[in-house]
Amino acid sequence: MATQLASAYADLSLFIGGEWVSSGGRESSAVINPATEEVIGHVPHASKTDLDRALAAAAEGFKTWRAVFPDERGRILKRAADLMRERKEEIARIATIESGKVLAETRIEVMMSANILEWYAEEGRRAYGRVLPQRAPGTRLTVVKEPVGPVAAFAPWNFPLGNPARKIGAALGAGCSCILKPAEETPASGLAVARCLVDAGLPGNVLAIVYGVPNDISTYLLASPIIRKISFTGSIPVGKHLMKLAADGMKRTTMELGGHAPVLVFDDVNVDKVLDASVVAKYRNAGQVCVSPTRFYVHEKIYNRFVEGFASRAKAVTVGDGLDDKNRMGPLIHARRLATVEAMVQNARDSGAKIQAGGSRLRSPGYFYSPTVISDVPNSARIMNEEPFGPIAVINPFSNFDSVMQQANRLPYGLAAFAFAESGRTIKLLGEQLEAGMVGLNTYAISVPESPFGGVKESGHGSEEGIEGLEACLVTKFISEA
Repeated sequence: MATQLASAYADLSLFIGGEWVSSGGRESSAVINPATEEVIGHVPHASKTDLDRALAAAAEGFKTWRAVFPDERGRILKRAADLMRERKEEIARIATIESGKVLAETRIEVMMSANILEWYAEEGRRAYGRVLPQRAPGTRLTVVKEPVGPVAAFAPWNFPLGNPARKIGAALGAGCSCILKPAEETPASGLAVARCLVDAGLPGNVLAIVYGVPNDISTYLLASPIIRKISFTGSIPVGKHLMKLAADGMKRTTMELGGHAPVLVFDDVNVDKVLDASVVAKYRNAGQVCVSPTRFYVHEKIYNRFVEGFASRAKAVTVGDGLDDKNRMGPLIHARRLATVEAMVQNARDSGAKIQAGGSRLRSPGYFYSPTVISDVPNSARIMNEEPFGPIAVINPFSNFDSVMQQANRLPYGLAAFAFAESGRTIKLLGEQLEAGMVGLNTYAISVPESPFGGVKESGHGSEEGIEGLEACLVTKFISEA
């Protein structure tokens, strides 16, 4: 198996100016299968010369692409979406090998990514302007939407297909060129999305894929006057750093940063139904999801039953290599993530919390951590204040609406929030008062291509997907004719 995987990764490359650029003596970094800890390939790092080529191509590509009519741009994006669907099994397998998530999830992610490209293919035709009422005879006042310019996009490893599709789709749908830096942990997935676009007929200088030391790449690209828009998904500290760099050039930013999603469970719900949904959502991608439900606040009347039910279900989750269809959860992405999760759980123990399930690393090799449930956790514990980004559910009781709302909103994060209740009035109040960019009421499904995806407070600003995602890549021009 290791030999087969290494062979599949032999052709990792950059994509610049319509050319697939191999290592060619460039610096590189190892790509590791997190389920086996084996090196399966090496991804080449872009040099400054490579980045200069990518910037020059983006400048020329922008001129080319913005002149292509929206319906033709849409046909290319739709064809790319169709190719992703045709290549679903191949692409899903690549994503599983390098990210660790199970095949059932990467297959869904392929289809989600295809749907995103198709959405932008259609929505790009609806970047409407408007005509304003005249103020004098023979005059015309119009408002038009135009592409903002070349986009620099930075995508993380946790959704190695979906994140590139979101960023590339928005830029291309609006008529912009794009330089994308996917994660070095999951390079082949980003390249798979790019290959579908190239094979669909995308002009070669419209899209570039580069890899390297993240800070080096971002600093160099953002310093260029060619780049007019930045789209970033990742941690809050890195997002703030990129915003400071972007400020020097007054570049537009979309920031989808970290979260720490609360889940409020009231005493009138069907407990088993909520538990079944919660366990699936919590352990998706081993909890390495920015909108993963983490802080469960459960009404005291059903608290003990909920904790026991969550723990029993967590213990039944099958963990292992994502290529085996019997497994429901794969490994964490790398050793650093594993160490962070271990430290957070130990800190919770030291704070007096109760480990109800899991709480330890599983077998080695592989960065596997057991599905974990922790109850009665004080607010002083790290895990109540820092995003765990791992397979940990934290459960605490509450007694009334006002107190639980205070707990749900007390952190500076505001990406996603969830709540479960049967009372119509309670649901309305939750929708009004939860401080998050995305709120799931009696559901964990909060992302479709036509809906905005983004947060508030320190979880960022702007949105991907939906009309908001397209709008982020457009500028408004007012034209007055006399």
